[in-house]
Amino acid sequence: MKRTELVENIFRKGSFLCVGLDPDIKKIPQHLLANDGNGEHPVLRFNKAIIDATAPYCVAYKPNLAFYEALGADGFGVLDATVRYIRANYPDQFIIADAKRGDIGNTAAMYARSLYEAMDFDAVTLAPYMGEDSVRPFLEYKGKWAVILALTSNKSASDFELVKDLHDVPMYERVLRRSRHWGSAVDTMYVVGATQAEHLAHIREIVPRHFLLVPGVGAQGGSLADVARYGMIDECGLLVNSSRGIIYASSAEDFAEAAGKAAAEMAAEMKALLPVE
Repeated sequence: MKRTELVENIFRKGSFLCVGLDPDIKKIPQHLLANDGNGEHPVLRFNKAIIDATAPYCVAYKPNLAFYEALGADGFGVLDATVRYIRANYPDQFIIADAKRGDIGNTAAMYARSLYEAMDFDAVTLAPYMGEDSVRPFLEYKGKWAVILALTSNKSASDFELVKDLHDVPMYERVLRRSRHWGSAVDTMYVVGATQAEHLAHIREIVPRHFLLVPGVGAQGGSLADVARYGMIDECGLLVNSSRGIIYASSAEDFAEAAGKAAAEMAAEMKALLPVE
């Protein structure tokens, strides 16, 4: 998906919400575990219901591959079927593989092939710490995006990402300054956690036009208002992800309805924060 298409979707829907499809078979509603008669995996049934309920209110979906790999061989089928379902029914959605890949060039090329060709994702999250050759293969695909980890929302981010060098420059800043030249604002995004909102203004000085993928709003305690205040640009430039707060809004048979309601509420808050076109 081109940047212009993503921006158009954001303003058309009045939302910059990304729904994280992180289904844990131990947490999904128990009634889905019963045989539905057509042989569909319960996680796929869960995903389809969540997608149908939330699609009007979001512009992106982000399946985290760990939740599918945990299902063994079945998980890859569920993941592929989930992406195909979105493509067939909601083609305006931007789909991110939350894979956090980061390996040497020839291995990275195989990861890119698997996620961009075999599964047709729009974007992949990448760990940049092995350098440019671990990211470059993902940038070879036109219309696809590299989503590079910069400053994450987890508590241990300070172990490395905030460590400063002899010139008082934190590692996340070095990542931004070096990697922004590998691609451009039309094919590269950065992950910046909502719990790190105090750094967003400085990040925007370094990457003023790049989109930022922002996890950590909701269950992790990040503030949507702060993210918008410090990170938003005239084209929005933000995809704010919510996973648990939406997909687990209810564990009962009304789980999809509850997820839709949670997504609608967040989208309404986002609409009020968007700049006037």
